[in-house]
Amino acid sequence: MRIGFGYDVHRYDTERDMILCGIKLDCEMGLLGHSDADCPTHALMDAILGALAMGDIGKLFPDTDMTYKGISSMVLLDECARRMDENGYKIGNADITIVAQKPRISPYTEKMRENLAEHLKCDVGRISVKATTEEKLGFTGEMLGMKCYAVVLLEEK
Repeated sequence: MRIGFGYDVHRYDTERDMILCGIKLDCEMGLLGHSDADCPTHALMDAILGALAMGDIGKLFPDTDMTYKGISSMVLLDECARRMDENGYKIGNADITIVAQKPRISPYTEKMRENLAEHLKCDVGRISVKATTEEKLGFTGEMLGMKCYAVVLLEEK
């Protein structure tokens, strides 16, 4: 087994859609980034790549490469899943925490879990997505941005 940890952060942007775990949320703002700025998916990909000792998403999909400008993070997650499979691993489980004052995440968590499980080719019961606020403390509490944490356990196939 291998374990990986991922972290990502993005600033809010009123000109963008809010895309989390590949799902478009009904929200007055989105996140700023080179790709679709899908913060929890970025944290998950970093956890997978970390468990595989392959660096991070910045190494694999650099923001200096225009190929990835505006790309769906689900396309990038598919590549991480391919590398995981190619190296003889599968998802044991993944746990993602979204830290944000807004938007309210709970109405979307089941869709998020299902979407991630589909892309990772695993049972939805192996994927956890949850959210918390920071009680109006720090940059997330001040509504400047969102941060996400992810841990993943990979098992040999």
